[in-house]
Amino acid sequence: MSSLGPLRPSPLVEQAVNHLRRKITEGHWPVGTKIPGETTLAGTLGVGRSTVREAVRTLAALGLLRSRQGSGVYVIADRVAEDWPARLRRAAVTDVYEVRTLMEVQAARLAARRRTDEDLIALDAALAARRAAGTGTDAEFVDADIALHRAVVVAAHNPVLTDLFGEFVPVLREGLVSLVELLGLRREDPCHGDAAHAELVRAVVAGDAESAGRAAQSELESTLARLREM
Repeated sequence: MSSLGPLRPSPLVEQAVNHLRRKITEGHWPVGTKIPGETTLAGTLGVGRSTVREAVRTLAALGLLRSRQGSGVYVIADRVAEDWPARLRRAAVTDVYEVRTLMEVQAARLAARRRTDEDLIALDAALAARRAAGTGTDAEFVDADIALHRAVVVAAHNPVLTDLFGEFVPVLREGLVSLVELLGLRREDPCHGDAAHAELVRAVVAGDAESAGRAAQSELESTLARLREM
C-alpha cells in the first residue's frame, strides 16, 4: 500500500475517512479489494485503532465498504450512491411527473377500495380547500392541489406510497408553480382543473376503483402534457 502520510491531530476520524475514501475513489483500492487491517491502517495513518474502526464504519454507512465476518473489510463501491431526494431534485420535472402518474393512478384505485369514513371527510375538505384557494396566489393554489392529491394517496392506506409521495412533493411543487405562472392557467379559470379533481374525489367516495384510476390518469396526463410544452 502506498503511504497515506501522517494525519494532523484533529479531527482524526474525519481525516481518516477522507484519506481512506480517496484511496477508494482514486482507484488505489478497486471494488472487490480487501483493505488493510486496522492495525496496519492505524500505523500508516498514525492514529489509534478506534479511529480507524470509526472511519471504516462511516465508509460502510456510505456504501463504500462492507465487513465480511472472519474475512476482513472489502470495497464494494467506488462512489457514494446519490440519495433519493437529491436524485429527484436533479431529475427533469417531466420524468418525475411520469413516475408520479404511475404511482397515483394505482393509489387512486386503492383509495377507492380502502377509504374510510375519515378519509371521505378529508377528501371533501381537501376539495373544498382547493376551491377556496382559487382566490389565493398561484403558490397557495398549488399547495392546495397537492394537499388534495395527498389525501387520495393517504386514503390508499399504504405507508410506502404515502412516504414516496412525500419525497416527490418538493420537486412537484416547484414544477407546478412554474407551470401555473408561465402558462397563466388561472387567468380565466382561478380554480383550474376543478371538474377533473371533483370527478376523482367522486370516484373514490363511490368506491369505484376503475373510475378513480381513469380520473387520476386523465388529470395527471393532462398536466404532464402541459409540462412538456414548457
